[in-house]
Amino acid sequence: MSIKKIENKTARIGVIGLGYVGLPILLEFGKAGFHIMGLDIDAEKIRKLSAGISYIRHISGELPHSLILSGQLEVTTDFSRVAELDCILICVPTPLNKNREPDLSYIVSTARQIGPSLQSGQLVVLESTVYPGVTRDVLTPELERQCGLTAGQDFFVAYSPEREDPANKNFSAKNIPRVVGADDQISRHMACTLYGTVIDKTVPVADSATAEATKLMENIFRSVNIALVNEMKIILDKMGIDVWSALDAAATKPFGFMPFRPGPGLGGHCIPIDPFYLTWKAREYGIATRFIELAGEVNVGMPSYVMQKIQAGLNRVSKSIRGSKIFILGLAYKKDVDDDRESVSYRIMDLLQEDGAQVEFNDPFIPAVGQKRDYPQFFGKKSVSLDLLNDFDMVVILTDHSVYDYPMIVEQSNIVVDTRNACGTILSDKIIKA
Repeated sequence: MSIKKIENKTARIGVIGLGYVGLPILLEFGKAGFHIMGLDIDAEKIRKLSAGISYIRHISGELPHSLILSGQLEVTTDFSRVAELDCILICVPTPLNKNREPDLSYIVSTARQIGPSLQSGQLVVLESTVYPGVTRDVLTPELERQCGLTAGQDFFVAYSPEREDPANKNFSAKNIPRVVGADDQISRHMACTLYGTVIDKTVPVADSATAEATKLMENIFRSVNIALVNEMKIILDKMGIDVWSALDAAATKPFGFMPFRPGPGLGGHCIPIDPFYLTWKAREYGIATRFIELAGEVNVGMPSYVMQKIQAGLNRVSKSIRGSKIFILGLAYKKDVDDDRESVSYRIMDLLQEDGAQVEFNDPFIPAVGQKRDYPQFFGKKSVSLDLLNDFDMVVILTDHSVYDYPMIVEQSNIVVDTRNACGTILSDKIIKA
């Protein structure tokens, strides 16, 4: 493949893994005029996209439907069809295993599935979050073993970490700068040219490991600062000080301060996971990542703090958690999305059930719980109507969706534990901040 095919948009672009990361970038290339192909092992996703149906709330089905009808977009579960492509982006999950160690099985499996079909001249870009060295030491050697070609000569490999923020109205795949790293100049140039056709700014770095480290640095920065405000919340609560008021006041300083918001714990596909990727790799070099791990301990401990607040609220009415009816508001890991990956809501629901509570939930964007590796007991559990608020001993706000009518929720509830300051402007002795 020549660079000109990318520049004149005749290159065929494929994305493997059509989730919250893969689908947006695939459609961005489609909007730019490329012929695109989406590949996923999930046949249901392929069926829905073929019918012009989006399974991600903030992505309309209108664009994939029009691209399907025009023939510009194809979707398939057949990974051998990568032979038809010029550029292949890999956007597969990189979770932690039960020992909280990096699980690269999806990357390795993908390499084994597409490797035999790779052709000379193709560009492969990994977007999944990994520790430094995975592109160079894991993905590239596996692709070479499978295809018999040499990376950097016969085909080309780069790393460009995704920077998606679902439902963010100010930033999309197009206007978020893209870091691009590769271990040879041709691969880096090809990848920068590719992303430059659809993204306003590319940021080339020396090699793939630097790009991989960039992604971890971004999210560990957030993890550490969230841990700081979570710890401040606990301290200030003991002092009778509202942490959200203190944060709002501190945020008026025009320099040297960046506000982060406390919450019930970490969720999403990045921040709860990425620090463990770096701490695991650092051990190989004999380095103890004490600061990063301490932040993790604070964030992991937040559900226990919420449980203490729940018990304190029930104590007001001489009830224990056992036998109480608790209504959870919000399963999504952040407001206004339907993404519940690594959501702390499941951990708190699990703790409540272990203590004998009857637990239901409401989430306007998640009508029923899907398959969860860590919480299989909740599979199929359905969202309950807000009309039943008064039937519960307590309401716990874990996700502050904008569509919720918080004055009504407070009025209709017996006790409200608010972990997001969603009721911050409401004066009521029913509200307990957590």
